[in-house]
Amino acid sequence: MLALICADVIRMHPAWLTVRRSRHFMLSMSAGRDPDGFARLEAAVPPDQWTSRSGGTARVVICAVLATKGGTIQDCTVGDLMEIRSAASKHWNHATRLAYAWLRAAGQFPPDAPASLSRLETFTGQVSIGDLVDRYQLRCRPVRDVIVDYLTERQPSMDYNSLQGLSRVLASNFWADLERHHPGISSLALAPEVADAWKTRLATRTVRRRQPNGTATEASVPRKDAPTLMMSVRAFYLDLAQWALEEPARWGQHAVRCPFPPVSSKKRQKRQKSWSHQRTRERLPHLPALVRAADQHLKDARARLGAVEAAPAGAEFIVLDETYRKARTSNWAADPHRTTTAYLQPDGRRIDLKAAENRAFWAWATIEVLRHTGIRIEEMLELSHHSILQYRLPTTGEVVPLLQITPSKTDEERVLLVTPELADVLSAIVCRIRGAGGVVPLVVSYDAAERVWNPPMPLLFQWQVNGEDHVLSVNTIRKALNEVIEAAQLTDAAGELLDYQPHDFRRMFITDAIMNGLPPHIAQVIAGHDDINTTMHYNAVYPSAAIAAHQAFIARRRSLRPGEEYRVPTSEEWEAFLGHFERRKLSLGTCGRSFGSECVHEHACVRCAMLRVDPHERPRLEEIRVNLIARITEAEREGWLGEVDGLSVSLAAAEDKLHQLDAEVARRSTVVHLGLPSFSQIATRSTQPSQTAWAREGAER
Repeated sequence: MLALICADVIRMHPAWLTVRRSRHFMLSMSAGRDPDGFARLEAAVPPDQWTSRSGGTARVVICAVLATKGGTIQDCTVGDLMEIRSAASKHWNHATRLAYAWLRAAGQFPPDAPASLSRLETFTGQVSIGDLVDRYQLRCRPVRDVIVDYLTERQPSMDYNSLQGLSRVLASNFWADLERHHPGISSLALAPEVADAWKTRLATRTVRRRQPNGTATEASVPRKDAPTLMMSVRAFYLDLAQWALEEPARWGQHAVRCPFPPVSSKKRQKRQKSWSHQRTRERLPHLPALVRAADQHLKDARARLGAVEAAPAGAEFIVLDETYRKARTSNWAADPHRTTTAYLQPDGRRIDLKAAENRAFWAWATIEVLRHTGIRIEEMLELSHHSILQYRLPTTGEVVPLLQITPSKTDEERVLLVTPELADVLSAIVCRIRGAGGVVPLVVSYDAAERVWNPPMPLLFQWQVNGEDHVLSVNTIRKALNEVIEAAQLTDAAGELLDYQPHDFRRMFITDAIMNGLPPHIAQVIAGHDDINTTMHYNAVYPSAAIAAHQAFIARRRSLRPGEEYRVPTSEEWEAFLGHFERRKLSLGTCGRSFGSECVHEHACVRCAMLRVDPHERPRLEEIRVNLIARITEAEREGWLGEVDGLSVSLAAAEDKLHQLDAEVARRSTVVHLGLPSFSQIATRSTQPSQTAWAREGAER
């Protein structure tokens, strides 16, 4: 049968070849069917990939294509490999991707062929707006059409990810929820009770939590993004109303009153800012320890990898006080001693030490790049070999290395200065990923926001998986960071293990830069923010920093003022200062003149504007007014005109003081009483001084 298959007399199904393949199948097919084609392919593939275990399986896949479809390697198509991949299920998944990469690099496929078979079923492309809305199976066709038209109108000003999120809000969170709870609803003009019920449902969401016994329970938790969703729906109504004024024929029939009032997200923003600052304050002091832990973790991983590569297959070896037994490989095409898989003794846990060293290196590189640049995680994964630039200063001729950041969230390109520490990290990355001939391999990446495949580029964050070059994913970066954090065992004040997210390094970079004197507007440019308030939102101000800044301000102010103003007062000056406040106490109230000033009215307090009358002394002030009126009458009867003028001034001042008291009483009467208890109402007990105490106090006076 093997001879008949090699001679293309019979052709077998791919699923049959997966489980019933002869160990001589690949040698027979390559030698008997297309020896020249396999020779040309071997010359184009790196030798280490061709002789590796993954390379051997990839050659088996190519032989299976020839056995099932006939012909030679020149006759292989993309559909052939896709059919082999689907029929072989998980057995040849990685090998099919590697075989596809070989054939595509050799020019076997047309230029418009997919750049890679990696996650071709998972990473779909963009779909139409109608398909985005139809995912939620809306029953009301007119509302479905207006949502599609609205999203079509908004599409030019939005990226695909934002468009997909807005379609989910309007179609799923809003209208599908209304159709589920109010069957038969067919108009955007919502009744007040319907709108209130939807807002109540939007405030919470249902989550499923698995219990220790294996069962799952449902719980209602507050929805953190409820204000954001509400603003999107409100903007939908307001946009329709505005567009109806501009294009009545198209949008006029959909313009209705918005049933949702304005939403304030200040409280949510304050909570988010407080949460962000707290994370930064907890993690920034431990950043040097995390850097040291990442460096040590990488050194330990390299030590384990060197030990397993030096050990023969099946032998035990000890490294870092740990005992391992190197695994054996049954692949005939590979050297049995080339495997890097070992079993940790005594539990026998299987570990790929080469993959562990890979993760340790990229965790170290991620921490170093993020903490020295403050860029976003998606910007870091888009760094390429072309991003490293050189700039020669026109004055001194010095060559300055620069790092070009491609447009990301704000569609703004920027250039960062490369520090010596960052230069060492970038050099280590380039040296690691260089392939044959010292060239950085070209890899394809998937833009999750726009749902498109990017053209092949020499990306820096790439590695080989089963012989094929891949860009690192965000999940891989997070997994590598978690391994370093677990090895570091960093805890907060409560003793909980600290977790570092990639975006935490961006907050720490901005906070540390501003704390060390970098102007906020320069930090805004480096971070790539459109608004400086966003940059200040990232800046976590420490209480100690606020106190130090205040002390520095006081020191600068004292340096500008005469030194004798800050001398220690003498006892006589202190007594005079305290005596001034004692002399401010008057029969009608208190005097408001400042310390060191003399009385300009010669103690005619009723006429003085600095007199602050006590409301309880109103009867005394009324007695003074009555006395002044009587004295003015007497002076007029006796003809003392000079006395009349002076007393009239005092009478006018007394009446002015009474008007001020009346205005104060009227103001206090308009204040709403909150029901707060007075001290006499909340006191646990009250005491009355005895006659002896009154007599003693009078004697002391």
